[in-house]
Amino acid sequence: MSATAEFSGAPVLPSAWGGHTAGTATYRRIVLAMMVGGLANFSLMYFVQPLLPMLATHYRVTPAESAHALSITTLTIIVGLLAVGPLADRVGRVAVMRWSLLASGALGLASAVAPTWTSLLAIRGLLGLTLAGLPGAALAYLREEVDTASHPRANAAYIAGTAVGGAAGRLLPGPLATLGGWPLAATVVSLLTVAAGILLVALLPPSRGFTPRPVPLRTSLLGTLTAPSDRVIAMLCLTGFAAMGAFVGVYNAVAFRLQAPPFLLGAAASLVYLAYPVGIASPMLARALAERIGRGSATALFVCLLAAAVVVISLPTLPAVVAGLGMITFAFLGTHSLLSGWVVDRARRAGRGTAQASSAYLGTYYLGSTIAGAVATWQWQAGGWPGVAVLGLGLAAGGLVTVLVASRADRNPLGPGEDEPAAL
Repeated sequence: MSATAEFSGAPVLPSAWGGHTAGTATYRRIVLAMMVGGLANFSLMYFVQPLLPMLATHYRVTPAESAHALSITTLTIIVGLLAVGPLADRVGRVAVMRWSLLASGALGLASAVAPTWTSLLAIRGLLGLTLAGLPGAALAYLREEVDTASHPRANAAYIAGTAVGGAAGRLLPGPLATLGGWPLAATVVSLLTVAAGILLVALLPPSRGFTPRPVPLRTSLLGTLTAPSDRVIAMLCLTGFAAMGAFVGVYNAVAFRLQAPPFLLGAAASLVYLAYPVGIASPMLARALAERIGRGSATALFVCLLAAAVVVISLPTLPAVVAGLGMITFAFLGTHSLLSGWVVDRARRAGRGTAQASSAYLGTYYLGSTIAGAVATWQWQAGGWPGVAVLGLGLAAGGLVTVLVASRADRNPLGPGEDEPAAL
C-alpha cells in the first residue's frame, strides 16, 4: 500500500477478495438494503420541503425563515460527515449506516411534537448529524464490497433508492398533512425510517473488503479536508455543489410559487410533485449513457438539461412547471449518480481514502443545498421567481464549467470498462 493510501485511511483489501458480483444472493441483499436505506434517508431529510408554506403558517415565520427547517439539516450533515469517516474506520461501515437510520427515525418522531420553531430547528439540526451516517458510509461501502464490473449498477441502484426517497418525501407529506397536519406527516416518515433501519440490520452483510481499525482523528479529518487537493476531486465537488444548489433552490421556491398567483393551488400543490418519480430511472440511464460517450460528456449533458429545466419551470403555465420539475429531477439525479461514483473511483485510482473523498464530495454537495436553498427562498420573498431562475441558471453554468475541467484533467489510461471510468 502506498504511503498516501495509508495516510488517507484507505481500506485494506484482502488479496483474494474481489467483491460481490451481480446476480448473487448477497449482491441482491446489498442492493435492496442500500436502496431502502437511501429511500428512508432522503425522505426524512426532504419531507419538510413541500410543507414549507404550512410550516411558515404553523410556526408564524416568514417564507425565508421557513427554509431553515431544511437548511439547518443540510448544514449539520456537513458537520456530521466530518465525523463519519473516523467513526466508520473504527466501528465499520455497516454499523454506522444501521445506527444512522435508527437514530434519525427517533429524532424525526421527536420533531413531530416540537412545540416551538426554535425547538424544531434544534431537533432538525441534530437530525442532520445522524442522517450523515448513511450517505457518508454508503459510497465507500459499495466501492469496497461490490466487484468493479458490478459497482456501476449497484451504485446506480442506491442513487435510484434515494430518488424514490425524494419522491416519497415530496408526495406523502401533502396528503398526510391534510389529514393530520404537520405532526402526522413527520410521524409517518419517521416510522418508515425506523423500519428501514431494522431492514438494514437484517439484510446488509458485514464488510469483507474493509477491516475496522482505529485511525487517528487527525489523520482521517486531514484525509477528508485534503481530498479536494486532487484537482479532479475538487472540480467534481464543485459540480456537486452547483447541481445540488440549483435543484434544492428551485424546489424550495416553487413550493411558494404554486401558492401564489397565477397558480393558487393550495393543498393541491402537492400533486405537481408527481413529476418527481420521472427521475427514478435517471441513474440507470446515466450509467448507460456514460458507457457510450464517457462519464465526463454524459455529466455535462445532464448539467445542461438541468439548466434547460430551470427555463421550462419559469414559464407561467402549470403544465410547464410540472414538466420542468420532472426535467430538473431527472437531470439532477443523473448528474449526482455520475459524480458520486466518479469521486470514489478517482480517489481509489489516486491512492486516496474512498470514504474521505466521499465525505468531501457530500460535504460540498450539502453545502450547496444549505446555501442555495436559503438564498432561493430569500430571492422569492424579495423579488419573486426571476431571482430564483437567475440563481438556478448561474449555478448550472458554474457546474458545467467545473465538470468540463474535471473531464479534461481526468484522463484514465485504461479506458472504458477496464478501470471503471464510466462508473456511477
